[in-house]
Amino acid sequence: MSNRTFVTEFLLLGFSDIRELQILHFVGFLVIYLAVLVGNLLIFVVIAFDHHLHTPMYFFLMNLSVLDLGSISVTVPKSMANSLMNIRSISYTGCIAQVFLVSFFVSGDFALLTIMAYDRYIAICKPLHYEAIMNKRACVQMAASAWISVILYSAIHTTNTFAISFCGGNMVDQFFCEIPALLKLACADSYLPEVGFLAFSVCLALNCFVFIIISYVQIFTRVLRIPSVQGQHKAFSTCLPHLTVLSLLCSTGFFTYLNKLVCFALTWAVAGSSFILTFSSYGCILRTAWHMPSESGLQKALSTCGAHIAVTSMFYGSALSMYARPPGMESSNMDKVVSLFYCVLTPLLNPIIYTLRNDKVKEALRKAMMNSGFFRV
Repeated sequence: MSNRTFVTEFLLLGFSDIRELQILHFVGFLVIYLAVLVGNLLIFVVIAFDHHLHTPMYFFLMNLSVLDLGSISVTVPKSMANSLMNIRSISYTGCIAQVFLVSFFVSGDFALLTIMAYDRYIAICKPLHYEAIMNKRACVQMAASAWISVILYSAIHTTNTFAISFCGGNMVDQFFCEIPALLKLACADSYLPEVGFLAFSVCLALNCFVFIIISYVQIFTRVLRIPSVQGQHKAFSTCLPHLTVLSLLCSTGFFTYLNKLVCFALTWAVAGSSFILTFSSYGCILRTAWHMPSESGLQKALSTCGAHIAVTSMFYGSALSMYARPPGMESSNMDKVVSLFYCVLTPLLNPIIYTLRNDKVKEALRKAMMNSGFFRV
């Protein structure tokens, strides 16, 4: 007990002490941050002002853009400022704010991705009931429920984290205040309640991911039954890049990261819920797509779901791997790499994968630019 200390600030170790690498880190993060800012703001504005995009799918995408902007804005600017000014400190209250907001935006992403899976399930498996089920009121209620739930969840998470006593000093081996990094500083007798809650959280997220993998099984089952080679090629070309991202992220993440024995055991036990829900939805979606009489209908179903599968796979693969590893497999450098995936790269790729490759969104962007006189001489 004598080793307990009262912490007034934390030191974020970041990526490097070498000045040249700190400048490189600042420039790299600046470019990524500006790209995320522009991409997600464009998506938000285009969807908000183009009535052709006022559908449930794009409504949830607009919410996802807000969450992506928030998640990267909580972590990247502070890390950039520290690198530029060659400092490491973050105040105790600043660290609390980071933990709360990161938890809020990341868990919000999980909730939105699950809702979007349900939306695609209804659209493809129950198209005749889609407008009745996914009406405007229902969409607003689902989005509001997600936002309110993650606020409460994040408040509990943050309270649990900072109720612990820190015996390991104040040096956080990460580029932002992240719960696993903070737990390394905790006294052995004080961190277990938060680890248990953390494990429960990861388990809920894992359920959503399982649901997505089932969808891929159904996709390839259907694709292999397409009579035309050209149809198979088009379908595989749509899905394989996303499956590659999923395989790389999950294999590297799960092998590299999975911390604390309690977290490991509870995580894989509870995680089946949200993960299985998302997976089951896509299983039904692709089973329905398999029975579609027209190949064009199948292609439309695959292209609609492919983007969601890609983003969800990347997000879940990196986030779950950070919070669900067994003891003895710790690597601070790999922790930072995995954190980059779900805090930085996912918000960067979301606009590209989800909407900027979408013909409707590109057409809406083109019209908006033409109407604004952007291309006029």
